[in-house]
Amino acid sequence: MTYPNTLIFVDLPSDNPEASAKFYAEVFGWEVEPRPAGVFHRIVPGQNFQIDDDGTQGPTGNLHMGIFNVKNARPHPDPAGVEPRTLSRAGHTARIWILVSEDDTQDRILDTAERLGAKILWRNHFWKEFNGYNGAFLDPWGNTLVLWSKGGNDPQIPENFTRE
Repeated sequence: MTYPNTLIFVDLPSDNPEASAKFYAEVFGWEVEPRPAGVFHRIVPGQNFQIDDDGTQGPTGNLHMGIFNVKNARPHPDPAGVEPRTLSRAGHTARIWILVSEDDTQDRILDTAERLGAKILWRNHFWKEFNGYNGAFLDPWGNTLVLWSKGGNDPQIPENFTRE
């Protein structure tokens, strides 16, 4: 079998990368590097993938993401970039799934995101098929982020949670 094509990066569109960088740094505690400022910002969550339930980290760093400016999405062979140069706000866009650290909570993340201008899409839901608790928000630039917390071996689903 040949080695598969591999996802290496996901970029979030923004019409204000500096504001997006500040938003994600506060909501998730991520380091965001301007490379170059206003054009593209690299999100560096930090640390490495955990390989055991005890928190042991493996040799592979957590995946990075990016924030790109829709006014001139780089890289592109034409220095002026490519159309469209606006955010897409009609219908669904990509959903970015974030595994919530055991050092954090979905409520804290959702509350912070909402305070900074995000729209809460849902909270307190359990998805049995993948044994996880989830909530989601739409960031101020129209990107959907779904929060995920592991259900564990014997998930205790609170009464106020929706379920599927």
